[in-house]
Amino acid sequence: MSSDFVAAIDLGSNSFHMIVARIANGHVQILDRLREMVQLAAGLDNHNRLSPESQQRALDCLARFGQRLRHIPAARLRIVGTNTLRQARNSAEFVARAEQLLGHRVEIVSGQEEARLIYLGVAHSVGDIPGQRLVVDIGGGSTELIVGEQFDPVHLASLRMGCVSLTRACFADGRVTASRLREAELLVQLNLEPVREAYLARGWQVATGASGSIKAIQDVLISEGWSREGITLDGLRRLRAALLEARNTAGVAGRWQLDPARARVFVGGFVVLHGLCEALGIEAMEVSEGALREGLIYDLLGRIRHEDVRDRTIADVIRRFDLDEAQAGRVSASALDLLRQVRARWRLAGQEARHVLERAARLHEIGLLLTHDQYHKHGAYVLEHSDLPGYSRNDQYLLAALVRRHRRSFPADAFADQPRDWVRPARRLCVLLRLAVVLHRGRSTEPLPPISLHVQRQRMQLCFPAGWLANHPLTCADLRLEARVLRKAGFELRLGRSAAAVEVTPTANDSLS
Repeated sequence: MSSDFVAAIDLGSNSFHMIVARIANGHVQILDRLREMVQLAAGLDNHNRLSPESQQRALDCLARFGQRLRHIPAARLRIVGTNTLRQARNSAEFVARAEQLLGHRVEIVSGQEEARLIYLGVAHSVGDIPGQRLVVDIGGGSTELIVGEQFDPVHLASLRMGCVSLTRACFADGRVTASRLREAELLVQLNLEPVREAYLARGWQVATGASGSIKAIQDVLISEGWSREGITLDGLRRLRAALLEARNTAGVAGRWQLDPARARVFVGGFVVLHGLCEALGIEAMEVSEGALREGLIYDLLGRIRHEDVRDRTIADVIRRFDLDEAQAGRVSASALDLLRQVRARWRLAGQEARHVLERAARLHEIGLLLTHDQYHKHGAYVLEHSDLPGYSRNDQYLLAALVRRHRRSFPADAFADQPRDWVRPARRLCVLLRLAVVLHRGRSTEPLPPISLHVQRQRMQLCFPAGWLANHPLTCADLRLEARVLRKAGFELRLGRSAAAVEVTPTANDSLS
């Protein structure tokens, strides 16, 4: 398949979606869409564990999707999991099986990142408007609300309520009664209460809905003659009365010829949408064909064109935390120079390894905003728990782990909690970051001399021009200490002049600083 092809898979709580597209003259042409209502959220038990049956149902779906992915390069495909995989305590088990089946990496994104991608997909799928747009996406386990202008989201929220989760809470046996409707409506209002005033204060010119639930509701309203196009609040009020007349899931499916899987969650999705429109005063809502998977395609296109939103995120964090950009630039440049020299032998040739190292180097001092003592730990905490647009959960954890281990202790199992295929690359990237930080510990503006790094598995030889180390005794002492730390992690560091290596022998007086 041509490299002009890209694909995205959305592992939603209710449905799995896949789209395949072609990039032609800078434009995205959707070639194929696949969708299956897997209802993954319905497989969560009371302990938030996915049942074996729900996992198998999902894997069977992915096996079918996988036939369309065999010739698409990894750099042109993104697969993301959303709310249910965020919640499931055994999601790592499922993700490992899915990755083995598909031969591609699966990312789990935060609610904020999910909302950003949804907005991006919607904004590219509807006409441009002056002013702000409100986007609503009702998934199986979460509902995203985004206010944005043109292609830029400005306010995002991900609420833990969706068509599957609300169905399980209030309509598990399929019966629809007035008391159950009121109970579900109260739950929706409770979820909206913390964000309602903030959204009303922002305002918008157009409200746009995305997702299968909203499309199904639109189809019902049009079939009843309660709307010509889109969704109206008056139509939703009429539909509420009609649902009470239908009395149960079978009645809903029969009256509007809904697929049984959609009928099971239709009432839950309706209650979420109706509650949102009542609470936010939405009289009319247009419906978009684009959503999360289209957003993934456009975000992927940005990465291919080197317009990666993650770069903008890093720049925003640097400004927000007032980091020393000159020092970050020096450390980053040295780390990338070392990477260039060892990338073939250490199998770090992919662009992603370069990006990870560069971003960790630029942010390694983020914890200094709080205090110098243990600042590497503070920095890791900030990065792990911040909203970082463009980052999956695993990517964010890796960035935080590199910052956490860029100084002081470096245990052999420092990256054991990373995905298996990233453990060894992460350890090696961390070594390069640590060396770059040591080389610039003095924060001098004087450029470093040409430094060569040679590696053979875990053995490293760092070579300097003759006499340079003797003229920089503090750097030499720092490297001796670093050799001691790295040795505990299974790496051997030697210093040398040209090709003559001299082993770095830690002295008895060396101590961690």
